[in-house]
Amino acid sequence: MKTKSIFIALMLVVFTFLVGCNSDNQASDGSEKLTIHTTIFPLEDFTKKIGGDHVEVTSVYPPGADAHTFEPSTRTMSEMASSDAFIYSGVGVEGFADKAKGVLENEDVKVVAAGHGIELRGEDDHDHDHEHEEEAHGDDHDHEHEEEAHIDDHDHEHEEEAHGDDHDHEHEEEAHGDDHDHEHEEEAHGDDHDHEHEEDGHEGHDHSDGDPHVWLDPTLSITLAENIKNALVELKPEAKEDFEANFETLKTDLEKLDAEFKETVDTANTNKILVSHAAYGYWEHRYGLEQISVTGLSPTQEPSQKQLTEIINTAKENEIQYVIFDQNISGKIAEVVKNEIKAEALVLHNLEAVTEEDVNNEEDYFSLMRQNLETLKKALN
Repeated sequence: MKTKSIFIALMLVVFTFLVGCNSDNQASDGSEKLTIHTTIFPLEDFTKKIGGDHVEVTSVYPPGADAHTFEPSTRTMSEMASSDAFIYSGVGVEGFADKAKGVLENEDVKVVAAGHGIELRGEDDHDHDHEHEEEAHGDDHDHEHEEEAHIDDHDHEHEEEAHGDDHDHEHEEEAHGDDHDHEHEEEAHGDDHDHEHEEDGHEGHDHSDGDPHVWLDPTLSITLAENIKNALVELKPEAKEDFEANFETLKTDLEKLDAEFKETVDTANTNKILVSHAAYGYWEHRYGLEQISVTGLSPTQEPSQKQLTEIINTAKENEIQYVIFDQNISGKIAEVVKNEIKAEALVLHNLEAVTEEDVNNEEDYFSLMRQNLETLKKALN
């Protein structure tokens, strides 16, 4: 009798556990929740806000991850392959995504590029980046112009050489056209240019198509959110009204945040910030900020010695009192700049991934962005 009672009690425990597990994967209307995997934190947060009770959302990034270099484990890929959808930015920040996309689509997972339709700003759109590019050429750049001034003599020299023993070799070079000119241009840049090309080719973070940090612009984030909403409607059309209503609420909140950023910059004493990582170009375009950045769009794009000296001189000339670091990226070179100009360190959250502290504090996109606003207020006044 006692054995039978123990068996019944165990069965009740198992049944309760199974019911609990099942209810965790059900929406309030009794339908099954969509399982979604995302990358950067804003996509995770927006998907939760829009999907509400209809979604179960997991980010592939662990707390503190560097989105620029992250590679998912085999286990994570397996979990992604069993989900309903994978939502990534699609603007170049997640290097692993292109490789994962084919695998997931073969498993009938809906792959969503949330940044679809957003026109990225390139490095040449940022005055500071363009200045650095010119400075990187240095004296070699002047020499390149000197060489171009002799182009007629150079062409004539090629014409004469074409009759010599190197006839075939010269024609082979001339056949390259623009590639030949590009080769001369690369040689004129020296070691710094070679290093830059090496970084651009780094697998996992190719910014050749532009600045990927679109989520830091609340207005562009509306497009991210709308693309997420449309994908959820396609996956679960019966919940369309809920998704639409939740999106409209999120859109209103993003518009309010945009207004707060405008007011913060418009009422500041200066518009210049010194940052360790050039992640804030969209704030330059939207709000009129000017970022003086130590590294490029990727934190691996480090400045030359000449560029570093110019950054320090610019900071001193503008009496900049703060160097702003990212929450998840070590800024060793920025630390050198901070010490040189005797500045104070501040932190801006790039929102690529949350920290353990963010998770414990249940931070969301808006709370982190308003922390950024407070940091900006201090840096600009």
